[in-house]
Amino acid sequence: MSVFDVSEIVQALHGVRNEWRDSQNRSREPVSRELPSRESLAQIVEQLKGALFPMRLGPPDLRHESEDFYVGHTLHSALQALLVQARLELSYVARHGASDPSAIDAQALQAVRDFAAQLPAIRRLLDSDVLAAYQGDPAATSVDEVLLCYPGVLALIHHRVAHKLYKLGLPLLARMVTELAHSQTGIDIHPGAQIDAGFFMDHGTGVVIGETAVIGKRVRLYQAVTLGAKRFPTDHDGNPQKGLPRHPIVEDDVVIYAGATILGRVTIGRGATIGGNVWITADVPPGASVTQASLQNARPVP
Repeated sequence: MSVFDVSEIVQALHGVRNEWRDSQNRSREPVSRELPSRESLAQIVEQLKGALFPMRLGPPDLRHESEDFYVGHTLHSALQALLVQARLELSYVARHGASDPSAIDAQALQAVRDFAAQLPAIRRLLDSDVLAAYQGDPAATSVDEVLLCYPGVLALIHHRVAHKLYKLGLPLLARMVTELAHSQTGIDIHPGAQIDAGFFMDHGTGVVIGETAVIGKRVRLYQAVTLGAKRFPTDHDGNPQKGLPRHPIVEDDVVIYAGATILGRVTIGRGATIGGNVWITADVPPGASVTQASLQNARPVP
């Protein structure tokens, strides 16, 4: 005899599920799983890491002479699995009336093929990020240490992959990929954020980068920096309007120190330096240096 009688709980949960499905206009009897799988995405990302950096993030017994074979085999497996997840996302969108169900297979296949074609460009961007971290951190002893150990680089691997998926019309898969890194590193980068080459997040914990942020080349951030939205324009019903530019533009060669908060569609000009723990909601000119002291001695930033 079971220690726990869960039959009433099972029935109660059944009722709650039906209430939710009715409120969301969903079928009470879904044929199979309707959404992509976090577990599957995690495995796909691990395979992609190995394919991108086989001798450092691949299997420990990999030998150089087997590198290309491993990359090809791993990519084939990862892309086949990604195709399944892409179909699930596109099917979910189609069920909610936002696309043509008959085109799902072709759309998913094309998206995954286009994603695969971008992998060499993703590797080049990541190489620039690793070099930026190595050159920007005096504690770094090698580029290999940076790739293997730095949480900011881990978050960027996920982001570079996720951003391509986001641009290819798979925003749910993209968000799931970035949230895997968020849970591991404490770094929250929306997959829609545009980040150019040579990006370095030193320490990284607590960094938040919003969906419409644009970051130029050779930008360096420290921990707990927020590139966020100041306010959300609403529609006639009071709901936030989606997709509008609302996060900062950070131009090339900017340094933003720990704890700085930059809100709204403002521009931080090329070569500017933003000091720690400042609050900015207005444009900063190129080459400027903004600190708590400079803000206290000037008129308040609107």
